[in-house]
Amino acid sequence: MKIKWLDKPQKHDYRAAARYLSLTMSQRKADAIAGKLKQAGMTEFAAKDIFRSSGLSLLGVSNGHVEKDVDAITGGGKLSPLLLCRDQANGKLIIADGQPWKYY
Repeated sequence: MKIKWLDKPQKHDYRAAARYLSLTMSQRKADAIAGKLKQAGMTEFAAKDIFRSSGLSLLGVSNGHVEKDVDAITGGGKLSPLLLCRDQANGKLIIADGQPWKYY
């Protein structure tokens, strides 16, 4: 099953990224990173590499967000690209917004 992606993240993805990032850093720094993400170019990585570099485990297919994305993909819909940034202090990748999931 091939995943179709939107050409660029949706506007609300950047707001969501700033909200998420503000849980681990100041709102000012989170807003600055979200602003940089808006300017960043697009690139592709294998999902397995994203998960390994973030230290996160894969979500199960029974997860509500995963089910929604599976429905979108099987219905021919497109997903918004992930917003990724590096946590320099801890050497981990942060998935700031998007729906990384089990199938890759």
